[in-house]
Amino acid sequence: MYLAGNTDIIKKLGLDTRDTETDSVVFLIQNCIEGDLKAQRLLYEQYAPFLKGVIVRYISDTETVKDLLNDIFSKIFIKLDKYKPTGAFKAWIRTIAVNTIIDHVRKNMKHKDTHYIDYTEQDVYVPDDINGKIAYKELLQLIQDLPDTQKTVFNLFVFENLTHKEISTLLTITENNSRWYLSDARKRLKEKLERLMPK
Repeated sequence: MYLAGNTDIIKKLGLDTRDTETDSVVFLIQNCIEGDLKAQRLLYEQYAPFLKGVIVRYISDTETVKDLLNDIFSKIFIKLDKYKPTGAFKAWIRTIAVNTIIDHVRKNMKHKDTHYIDYTEQDVYVPDDINGKIAYKELLQLIQDLPDTQKTVFNLFVFENLTHKEISTLLTITENNSRWYLSDARKRLKEKLERLMPK
C-alpha cells in the first residue's frame, strides 16, 4: 500500500499530496493502526526522544521516566485512530504526554491536602546576561532539581503556557498556591543560576 497513490485515503484524510512529510507520517500511522509491528517500532523510535524530553522536565527518576514513556506510547497506540492530520502529530502526542505526566504527578503529590498560602506576588529578577552563559542541559538539570510541585507548576506555566486557574484545576490546588509554587521555583532557580555564574 502506497499512500500517495491511494486517493481514497488522501480524500478521507483531507491531505494535499504535495505534503510528503504529512503523507509519510499518516502512512506510518495507518500501518500502525492496521497492526504492523515494524511501523509501530518505527513510530516509537522516531518520537521517543521527543517525548522523553518532555517527561524529564517533570520527572527526574530514570525508572519513572521509562514507565511513563511506555504508558504514553500505550495511550498513543490506543488513540491513533482518533488523530486528525489537520493538526501537527507532535503537538497531538505532546498533549497525551503532558496529560499522562500530570495524572502521575497528581497521584504522587506528597501533600494532597495543600493548605492555603497567603501569597503576595513579587517579581524574581534574573539578569539577562545569565541566559547566554548556561547550557540547556544545565538549565534542565536545575529545573529537575526543584521540589516536585514547584517543578510541575513551573513547567506547566512556562512550557505549557497554562494559567494559574488551569494549573490549580489540574493539580487540585488553589490559584494562590499555584502562584506561590511558581514564585518559589523562580526564586530557587535564580539562586542556583547565581551560584553557577563566575564571580
